[in-house]
Amino acid sequence: MCRAANRAVLELLLAGHVDSATIMVPCPWAPDAFASAAAHPDLDVGVHLVLTSEWTRYRWRPLTGVGTSLVDAAGYFPADVAAVERHARDEDVAAELAAQLETALAAGVDVTHLDNHMGSVYGLETGRDFLPQVFELAARHGLPFRLPRTIDGMGLPDSVQPVLDAATVAADALGIVVPDRLWTHPFTLADEGTAAEEDYADVKAGFCDLLRSVRPGVTEVYLHPMLDDDELADVADHSVAKRGFEHRLLADPDVAAVIAAEGLVRVGWRDLRAVQRGER
Repeated sequence: MCRAANRAVLELLLAGHVDSATIMVPCPWAPDAFASAAAHPDLDVGVHLVLTSEWTRYRWRPLTGVGTSLVDAAGYFPADVAAVERHARDEDVAAELAAQLETALAAGVDVTHLDNHMGSVYGLETGRDFLPQVFELAARHGLPFRLPRTIDGMGLPDSVQPVLDAATVAADALGIVVPDRLWTHPFTLADEGTAAEEDYADVKAGFCDLLRSVRPGVTEVYLHPMLDDDELADVADHSVAKRGFEHRLLADPDVAAVIAAEGLVRVGWRDLRAVQRGER
């Protein structure tokens, strides 16, 4: 998303503290991320398909230009998912998502998988999804996709499960590998700006509890580690300290100890891609 993200994520990848990452191709610092991924082809790097631009002072536009249904009045991607679901034309979405993947491939990234920014392709706000466009890309390029099979641990209403059931049936029919679960902790910094604001110890305790709750199957546990520096403070509207906590968290030996104690087996999306492509 920005340089603060690139620097933190690359450090964690090279040190083996995280298994995978994804690039937001329309963002200004994407070329820097491309260069890092191309220089380290063993790293597990996918494309984070983008249809929204949520911050106030730092925004990004579609690769396919501003003369489409994918922009707001200011010419940027909309700030919220509901606007995308209501106004984006199917053909515009298909062209933009393809352009994002093709741009990363052309930059030398050995793309391992696809996922999605803010859940804008899942149809969670109005029921209108863009999964057919994503599935076409994933099947054509032999890439797995971040689509959980179950709402387990996601805090979503039960009404979403039948939607996921239908989507995973479609993915399975196309041979697209998807995980069983998609877990994280809250994105925002709890009680920010108050005396009760959560600190690093609070965040670590909650994350370790989450890891202890992981059940059998393939569970992606995702975070947003960044350097909580002046750049990020200018970019993000809130929760800057939590991005720094997550950067610290992923390299914390106490977290590694929980993973070992729980017998969790770490795999990356490159492993899942190999399964989808019949390589193992």
